[in-house]
Amino acid sequence: MPRATSRQNPRLKETARLVASSRDRRKSGRCVLEGEHLIGVYIDRVGPPEMLLVVEEMKDDPRVARLAASVPPRDVFEVPAVLFAGVSALPAAVGVLAVIPAPTPAVPEPQHFHLLLDDVQDPGNVGTLLRTAAAAGVDQVLLSKQCAFAWSPKALRAAQGAHFLTRVLEAVDLCEWAVAFRSGGGQVAATVSSGGSSLYAAALSWPLAVVIGNEGAGISPGLLAQSDRQVRIPMPGGMESLNAAAAAAVVLFEAVRTRPR
Repeated sequence: MPRATSRQNPRLKETARLVASSRDRRKSGRCVLEGEHLIGVYIDRVGPPEMLLVVEEMKDDPRVARLAASVPPRDVFEVPAVLFAGVSALPAAVGVLAVIPAPTPAVPEPQHFHLLLDDVQDPGNVGTLLRTAAAAGVDQVLLSKQCAFAWSPKALRAAQGAHFLTRVLEAVDLCEWAVAFRSGGGQVAATVSSGGSSLYAAALSWPLAVVIGNEGAGISPGLLAQSDRQVRIPMPGGMESLNAAAAAAVVLFEAVRTRPR
């Protein structure tokens, strides 16, 4: 496999920019996967990455070697641990990272179960929301134009492979989508911190889209106006609200529990 021995290596410099800069990731349409688990899920679900960067001192680790064997040799680069540490956001012990094209699918026909993210700003929250959605069997996760980039390293690490287990759609006009979804018989359920009806008394119907709003401002008025019902999670402990990802977990799995078999 090719070997990089200098920080000035063009592939290393390019990878470092992708790790460090959201602007470069968006502009190039590419992103970085870090660690054996995440890369393994990608290879199993999608195929070989554009490039695999392997820590020289860990190339004989069976997990790393398995990944390298799944990628054309010309696309596998070996680097000393000291150089890898200057590229990755994680320590060299992670052993491997990959560069992949960030999927940008067109908005497909609505499915049965959806999660809408309205201006969620923290990439860690976005990643955790995607992980929860995949676990709950959500078909599509739609992100508004002002959401954090779903393919940032922080979001990818938090999601733990969920990007490749559900369909992720960015920069969607959620109000427009909700109008079309409702006209086709779907229900939009907006999660709110006050008002609305108790989640456990709400009659959720299918097809279903659950909306989670911005961490501070909640759901935008325009999207809230396009919801069929507003649901509130009862909190007898006295807290005013939950973290966006925690709230989504409660609502999505209540939907799973009450979903017709």
